[in-house]
Amino acid sequence: MGHPFPIREIARQAGLSEATVDRVLNARGGVRESTVREVRQAIADLDRQRTQVRLLGRTFMIDIVMQTPERFSTAVRSALEAELPSLHPAVVRSRFHFRETGPVAELTRILDRIARRGSQGVILKAPDVPEITAAVARLAEAGIPVVTLVTDLPATARLGYVGIDNRAAGATAAYLMGQWLGDRPGNVLTSLSSGFFRNEEEREMGFRSVMRARHPERALVEIAEGQGLDATQYDLVRAALERDPDIRAVYSIGGGNIATLRAFEHLGRECAVFVAHDLDHDNTRLLREHRLSAVLHHDLRQDMREACHIVMRAHDALPPAGPTLPSAIQVVTPYNMPPQATS
Repeated sequence: MGHPFPIREIARQAGLSEATVDRVLNARGGVRESTVREVRQAIADLDRQRTQVRLLGRTFMIDIVMQTPERFSTAVRSALEAELPSLHPAVVRSRFHFRETGPVAELTRILDRIARRGSQGVILKAPDVPEITAAVARLAEAGIPVVTLVTDLPATARLGYVGIDNRAAGATAAYLMGQWLGDRPGNVLTSLSSGFFRNEEEREMGFRSVMRARHPERALVEIAEGQGLDATQYDLVRAALERDPDIRAVYSIGGGNIATLRAFEHLGRECAVFVAHDLDHDNTRLLREHRLSAVLHHDLRQDMREACHIVMRAHDALPPAGPTLPSAIQVVTPYNMPPQATS
């Protein structure tokens, strides 16, 4: 496990004691395999951020905690690390806590561990449930500012929300759906990863309200709890298609789009219009292949920069600013993909 970093830096990055890191690095035993993985991940994170570590300026250690499919957590990590140089002269160091699914108790344990250990800030994507609300309150009591990302927790002690206006995004999807389906008959499948994420609920509400007002003749068929994972999404979509032979379009709110398209293909069904969210690596490829009609996207790098700025303002490192405005909603087609998505 070769590296150029002092044990104290690795320990701080991993959130472990120096003694534990020393045992791992010197293979002395007595530590769990999960702890070994945390040390390895800390070294990998430090290596990616080594140019920041050498910079002069105030240092902020921020924890990014997210329940989301790997394809989106990867996009968030890349966006944050791409923005680190723009935060000079401050130095922002990041610890990542990503999970695709699992009980809420696991997320609250992560948040409580951060509250005990300390942090300059938490950027959080989590379901809107009472357990998370209580955990955010404990972070606030510990003096740790929390910024919600992509999906909000408005009833918590969080400092701010960074992301799009999700209700407006759902309404935009309905507008596109109506325009592109035109007079062709057919019902629309709406797919949520979970009913506990506020952003998905708001997108669905925006979509449904516009469809009811402008296209009341179209039935909306909802599926949920696929967690945005291909393994579970396929079965949910296939079952919905078998129940309703008139489904011919999809508004994907929560992801799992490769599996959704595979279900259509396996049943020999056409998906005439498919509107999705976020230019992650899956959706970028599907859009390039013209298998998606459009992706509603927002600039993750801008979001991560703003989230870091909110944390820095909480520590009086930046002057006060007005309320954070919603991120711009970009309608991306195969013909206007951002340069970073076409490489």
